[in-house]
Amino acid sequence: MRRTRKRSTRAKRVVAVSVALLLGAGGLVAVNVYASAGEGRGDPPPSEARNAVSTIDCPDAAEELTDVPEAERDSVDRELAALDSQITAAYQRLADDRERVESDPDFAEQQILTPLKDERLPVLQRIGQSVDEPLDGLAPCTLRADDEPSGGGRGGSEQGQSGNGPEASDFVDIQSVRPNVNLPQQRRGGSRGSFVTDCGRNQNGKFNPDNVIVAPGVSNGAHHMHDYVGNQANDAFASDQDLARGRTTCRNQGDRSTYYWPVLRLQNGEAEDDADADGGGKDQNVGEIQTPSQVTLNFVGSPVSKVTAMPRFLRIITGDAKAFTNGDANANASWSCTGFENRQLKDKYPICPQGSKVVRTFRFQSCWDGRNTDSANHRTHVAFADPASGRCGKGFRAIPQLVQRIVYDVPPGPGFAVDSFPEQLHKPITDHGDFINVFDQRLMRRVVDCVNSGRRCS
Repeated sequence: MRRTRKRSTRAKRVVAVSVALLLGAGGLVAVNVYASAGEGRGDPPPSEARNAVSTIDCPDAAEELTDVPEAERDSVDRELAALDSQITAAYQRLADDRERVESDPDFAEQQILTPLKDERLPVLQRIGQSVDEPLDGLAPCTLRADDEPSGGGRGGSEQGQSGNGPEASDFVDIQSVRPNVNLPQQRRGGSRGSFVTDCGRNQNGKFNPDNVIVAPGVSNGAHHMHDYVGNQANDAFASDQDLARGRTTCRNQGDRSTYYWPVLRLQNGEAEDDADADGGGKDQNVGEIQTPSQVTLNFVGSPVSKVTAMPRFLRIITGDAKAFTNGDANANASWSCTGFENRQLKDKYPICPQGSKVVRTFRFQSCWDGRNTDSANHRTHVAFADPASGRCGKGFRAIPQLVQRIVYDVPPGPGFAVDSFPEQLHKPITDHGDFINVFDQRLMRRVVDCVNSGRRCS
């Protein structure tokens, strides 16, 4: 675990000043950060220093894995992490030679894409042997511009740029967004209660670029920095036993769960403590890390049925850290502003009016297969309820749904971004959250009783 200095929960307000966003690939894009309500509204200014080629698009092998033998899972996860490191290194080569890439397509093919394919192939072959499935066809990668649709069919923002994002067109005035939140109707037999656990806001500054769910045993497996609340033993090497013994920031000591998400940075040109560290500047994540002004962790019920207890050490990932290149099939980002939370954005950051704060909301999967605490792709053992009916699919049962709400007091305007894998360009659609349930059995029973009986507990 790496600790940095404590952050101010309130960024310094500046009036109509133009700030240069330091972009990891060496480009600069100027944006305006406004203080007054009038100045904080309207369309963001166009970004500068644009070029056609923005990033590297590689097939995500993890999305192809649905059945990995239990004995092979740790080794497969390490191989998948190796693929991520290869893409990161290739993206850095792209950034270093961007002008030549733009002027000479053959250079990109010969010096970036072909070597990357050659590096990926043996790793994919080893994974293929573990799962008894040929994966050689996933080795080739392509270059893409910010406005090209990904393999998943999703387009990016209007134009690319010579940095690694974000750009002004990734932001939108929340007041221009129509209300779009529709929740399933509560029915007889539903579970209307809730349980709130208070685990703080990461005031103590626990950060690391690991991800023990998807890359166990791999330092810097995320290539971006995470905020952690709850369990303080969480790093790449933490076992279930380590988590069970770990200290917790949660007020109720029966909750030793770990809750983590990519940090949000203010792109103000300030050098952060991790400017020369993995997950920080070395992975193109720059700017001042912001401590949330509020974090709410709420477990809620099903609109149509009672819920059953989560198994201890259940792992859930919501959203997709690679949604910019993967497409939005697994994306679950929800961005909004206080006072406007009936308007949620999936692929844009919000520009909030003066006096309103930026809000990230994660609604985690609320259906469990009743057997597994994890799965080969870390997704298929849990699922979302049907958005219209609120019912879980066949073979799944309702569990308390974690709703995570994170609020930030940042200056109005396009001057912030979440950390991401370098090639994901800090796009808002890549936002995601991770959770490992380490409630003790007694407290989990209380959670279920509160939710099912319609009470509000903490």
